[in-house]
Amino acid sequence: MKKYFCLISILFLNIQLFAQQDTTAYAAQRVKVNSLLKERSTKFGQYDESLNQRTGIFGWQTKKDIKNSNEILRQVVLTDNNIFKELKILMDYKDLQNEQKVAVADNSQEKIENYMLTIKKLQDQNETLKVELSRKDNKSLSTYIIVFLLLIMAGGFFFFNKKIRAYEKRIV
Repeated sequence: MKKYFCLISILFLNIQLFAQQDTTAYAAQRVKVNSLLKERSTKFGQYDESLNQRTGIFGWQTKKDIKNSNEILRQVVLTDNNIFKELKILMDYKDLQNEQKVAVADNSQEKIENYMLTIKKLQDQNETLKVELSRKDNKSLSTYIIVFLLLIMAGGFFFFNKKIRAYEKRIV
């Protein structure tokens, strides 16, 4: 029983270390996504400011102002695309973690069932051995009883044979 406990403990320790490594990669990916979100927020603030810039005559926007705003907006869109890519990677990590949890749970359940079957088999063998041992003890006891009765019969035969001869000698 102690061996099984040690084996199960080692199994859970390995699973925990493996899960911790995945959690580290997941956390690093989250940090990356969060930094991209901050970058997008900063760029969108710059875009908002560029929309308010009016360097033209009579306070109108010039072509250069509009091109600058469009370039900042293009950078926001590129940042959004990067965020989507990194979010997909993050979701893939999450899916992988869920698949691993399911696989580990299935594997653990299978191992537990196998351990239970092994324990049941060993208990059955133990019961069989106990029954065989009790039968041998009964056979051994019956052998001793038979030998004891044979000795009593042999002793009784000699004792009564001697008495009969002694009685016959008195009669003759």
